[in-house]
Amino acid sequence: MGIENKFLCVEINKTQTSYRPIIIWLLTGCFLIYLMVVIGGITRLTGSGLSITQWKVVTGTLPPLSEDSWQKEFDSYKQTPQFKLINSDFTLSDFKGIFWWEYIHRLIGRIIGFVFLVPFVWFWMKKKFPEGFMKKAIVLFALGGFQGALGWFMVKSGLSENVHVSHYRLASHLISALMVFGFTFWYALDLTSTPSLLLKEKGERDEVGLKKLSILLFSFVILQIIYGAFVAGMKAGYGYPTWPKMGDQWFPDDIVSLKPVWKNFLEGFAGVQFIHRYIAYVVVIIVGIIFYRAQKMQLTPQQRKIINALGIIVLAQFMLGVLTLLYGVPIVIAVLHQTGAFFLFATTLLLIHRTK
Repeated sequence: MGIENKFLCVEINKTQTSYRPIIIWLLTGCFLIYLMVVIGGITRLTGSGLSITQWKVVTGTLPPLSEDSWQKEFDSYKQTPQFKLINSDFTLSDFKGIFWWEYIHRLIGRIIGFVFLVPFVWFWMKKKFPEGFMKKAIVLFALGGFQGALGWFMVKSGLSENVHVSHYRLASHLISALMVFGFTFWYALDLTSTPSLLLKEKGERDEVGLKKLSILLFSFVILQIIYGAFVAGMKAGYGYPTWPKMGDQWFPDDIVSLKPVWKNFLEGFAGVQFIHRYIAYVVVIIVGIIFYRAQKMQLTPQQRKIINALGIIVLAQFMLGVLTLLYGVPIVIAVLHQTGAFFLFATTLLLIHRTK
């Protein structure tokens, strides 16, 4: 029997009618987490994140309903460093403008908790969960609770001494949100279908190679998102609004102006932006390698579609990053840039899952 040039791909669909409500539940949670990240980005860009100075889990569900309630909220905000040093000219009307973004952000967080908890109890009582899923559900609730607590911990850093939240805490808050999304998305993918089974030896080797590249890409995407949060938290994106050079140089002197040197790349405005720029090049290169090597690999049609989508997303994300710099961090482009990072994260995770 001659050696075949084609491989046999068996896709075993495990989706059962009884699992579809659970899949919809998980994907709804994914969408809400995505929405919360987007609103969180708008909240940060509009300087709204410190407008609500207390964490009232239950009573904070309703916004101020009277002028007296609004005035009390405004008076609390007046005690913050942000008001005293930046927004001291704010009127009550100005305060309402930033209050609503932070209120919506927190409200979505409460909705996420409700959406996860109520269906969970119903599925559990009806014994709808597949075997072993209860442990996964506990992981999701633990991560969700941690995310909420971390959000308040982040806000507190800007209510006492600083006019902005700590960029370290901002990055931690964003990454924890992506962790909740990632686990939720992965669990939903587990219920939709098994990864393709490549039955030919070469196909198996191709999948191993693709898996390694995908994990490498995922690592750099996470690192890039962390540095994106650093840039956002430090407002480092406003410096050096030029591309491809930073000003007139590839390596400006103030990249290493702080001592010790490592501090420049964690707390220096120029150093942090420099790292964020060059990790972007690394991400594009890795995606390019994946795309090039995929042309010679024996992959499934689904894997090829994911790789094509990955190429489109990373190019769009790169261009949005450049435009964000060149135009001085406009809100619309900056939010689209953050959204692009979210889709890049999700698509890379999907590729890893589909090459198990």
